[in-house]
Amino acid sequence: MYAEHASTGWRLGSVALRYRQPSAGRGDWSRGGWAKVAGRFRSMLQSVGAAEDVPRGHGPVARSTRLARLEAVLFLSGGPQGSRKLAELACLEDGTRARTLVGALNRLYDTQGSAFRVEEVAGGFQLMTRPKFAPWLRRLHNATVEVRLSAPTMETLAVVAYRQPVLRAEIEAVRGVQCGEILRQLIERDLVRIAGRSEELGRPFLYGTTKQFLQ
Repeated sequence: MYAEHASTGWRLGSVALRYRQPSAGRGDWSRGGWAKVAGRFRSMLQSVGAAEDVPRGHGPVARSTRLARLEAVLFLSGGPQGSRKLAELACLEDGTRARTLVGALNRLYDTQGSAFRVEEVAGGFQLMTRPKFAPWLRRLHNATVEVRLSAPTMETLAVVAYRQPVLRAEIEAVRGVQCGEILRQLIERDLVRIAGRSEELGRPFLYGTTKQFLQ
């Protein structure tokens, strides 16, 4: 009984055997025959390289090396990571490869009925639990207290979110009241950040939302 996945050496050797022809002498092997073998070798090597991204082995927990590295990076990341950053941390070729593997990982999770899924959040990717497990997880962690914002704070945050990057003067013009203290509170809660400076006289601060706000 042959193994389901033959070794690369065996596979390449079998190609050479398939191209072997009866020969009276060493000189009868044509250049065309060698070209065919070389071309087939190149195709085989390319297919072996591409197969590294396909889960191997038996059972529902099969992982390729690259997929396992990406999964480990996502598991240990404290927040969303962009595709280029994921590629750098998981030793992948580029961000495109990272995105491709994120899709493969999600398909694997779906097939296994996993509690996890990689979601695109704030321009990056983050490993998260599925929403249907939220009620149980809240009980497990003693009902994590949600942050409640007052109506004026919510209004200020909404103006920043829709008009960012926005000046404090523009926020106050929309709301009709002073917003300095509210902006300070929103910055402390990591919902609003200073996004830069305006080119206007005095170069006042511009405000925008944070990744925490998008989560």
